[in-house]
Amino acid sequence: MTTPPTRGRGAPSPGLAEELRISIARLSRRLRTLRAVTPGGGSASPLSLTQFAALAAIERHGSMTPRELADHEKVQPPSMTRVISYLEDQRLVVRSPHPTDGRQVVLSATEEGHALLREERRHKEAWLSRRLGELTADEREILRKAAPILDKLSRS
Repeated sequence: MTTPPTRGRGAPSPGLAEELRISIARLSRRLRTLRAVTPGGGSASPLSLTQFAALAAIERHGSMTPRELADHEKVQPPSMTRVISYLEDQRLVVRSPHPTDGRQVVLSATEEGHALLREERRHKEAWLSRRLGELTADEREILRKAAPILDKLSRS
């Protein structure tokens, strides 16, 4: 058995970076596209992926100005204005006066917004739990050990 080539101070071969990039991208895409479904088979979520991401960012940060949200989601403010309007129309976010700048507003998720995010997350975690159940105990243990490492990579 040969050891994979390394570069520099014990750096992994480029093959590991490529394998991780592809696998993580596929899993991320699969999770993003999973939608909770209603008993009739339709999507329980009235949101596009962009709208869902914006709502999740607002929830994660507690509250954000529209500009902060646009910057966070890397979209132009006019595009974010349309997203925010839709989220408001669906009663998933509310605008409030900015605590220190009277010219601005902050966006916060409503209880309906929190509930929708909880249901979507529950649905995605249930799917992932079923997939994990198809793995061997050894494979699940490897993933359990890898999770903190992947989290560390995602934060760098």
